[in-house]
Amino acid sequence: MGSAFGRFCMQFFCCCCVTDEEDDDEKEPLLPPDPLEFFNREVQKRRDEETNLWSTPGDPSHSERDDDRTLYTLIQARNKTRMGSTGYRRLSVDIEAMRDTRREVRDKWKTILENLGFMAEADSLLNVSAGASQDRMRDAAAARAMLNLLHTETSIFNSSKNPPPERYLFILDRLIYLDIAEDFVAKAKRFYPPKDSDDSDEDPMGLGINLPLLLARVEAMNGVPDDDDDDDEEKSYESDRS
Repeated sequence: MGSAFGRFCMQFFCCCCVTDEEDDDEKEPLLPPDPLEFFNREVQKRRDEETNLWSTPGDPSHSERDDDRTLYTLIQARNKTRMGSTGYRRLSVDIEAMRDTRREVRDKWKTILENLGFMAEADSLLNVSAGASQDRMRDAAAARAMLNLLHTETSIFNSSKNPPPERYLFILDRLIYLDIAEDFVAKAKRFYPPKDSDDSDEDPMGLGINLPLLLARVEAMNGVPDDDDDDDEEKSYESDRS
């Protein structure tokens, strides 16, 4: 199993570029004119991915899925809001709630991987970069089938009402390559059985998050000056979350 993981790492994490010898004269420099700026930008991208765990990591606009679009809109709105203000604090609460939901799902996957013996490799297996592409997957169809199975027959994604995050499609493709995908699904069914289907109180995001309400609030805030002393608005916000 160790050798298989080594081969996997060579394939998925090698960033070497290979070009034809005939094109030597046309090679572009590996680094931009300002290497420090380039590396800082790459580090920021990685931090952004690790913090937000985008459901569709290959979508740079973060607009293809409702949950990604909502989180991105909240972050952009907070960037334009005065730090320390009531509006800034409200947005921070909503942003962290969405991030917590995503971290909870990731932690479930990590628990199963560690239970399968991948204590040291779990974080690497769960890392999905913005450059992930289904074109480079080994068995996209099998990974998709397993993703849908986990979505419908387990509670590993917290909710069965929204489609599962695409990022886990790439992770399942890795597990298929390592020949542990079926073991993973079996443990997911045992560790996280499906919730009662007639539970009418199930929340689609897992932590009391209402996506349309959040978007409406952000749009309203963008057109209304922020006021720390607006107690009525604060009470309205608290009632919306309760």
